[in-house]
Amino acid sequence: MLKNIKVLCHSSIKFNKEQIIYFDPFKINKNYNDADVIFVTHSHYDHFSEEDILKVKKEDTKIVITEDLYDRSTELGFGKENILVVKPNEEYMVNNIKVKTIPAYNISKNFHPKANNWVGYIITLDNVVYYIAGDTDITEENRKVKCDVAFVPIGGTYTMTAEEAAKLVNEINPKIAVPIHYGLIVGSKEDEEIFKNSVNNNINVSVLL
Repeated sequence: MLKNIKVLCHSSIKFNKEQIIYFDPFKINKNYNDADVIFVTHSHYDHFSEEDILKVKKEDTKIVITEDLYDRSTELGFGKENILVVKPNEEYMVNNIKVKTIPAYNISKNFHPKANNWVGYIITLDNVVYYIAGDTDITEENRKVKCDVAFVPIGGTYTMTAEEAAKLVNEINPKIAVPIHYGLIVGSKEDEEIFKNSVNNNINVSVLL
């Protein structure tokens, strides 16, 4: 289920399957210009990085964004036919990929307000359901997610801590859990170990960072 999937750094993920898909491209090491679809969870610089989007964008790349990023996306050269603006709790199709949006927000801190309508994504590829949580705490919405693979932030400060991420994963019970959003701006190897040791034994923790 993780074949040809890489966590490049932080929350930057690349799927190299029938299509090349990026989530929140960041710190891209060279110009690849190979993206079929770019998914952006929200507008913070480490998720919507203009210089890194340009390193993976090609002429017909589609970008999936929240409403607050429309103008900035057109400034990067995306035509309106290649921009999909999404809202939480909706379902979409992009390049024949089934997409569902899950609200991503903070409960007791103000970095990611629910009112901003920022998102995580559930996508289905080859009958495998992947959940990329975005920057979020445990919420009533993401506790209901059903997926095979969950990419969850563990770095704390701006998102769930490692313990909280493990609690969410144990509740939604995917086959595989992948920790992200640590090791660069916030979070450490120690958080990775806490996460691994806190996830139920029936769930496979795969460290891709």
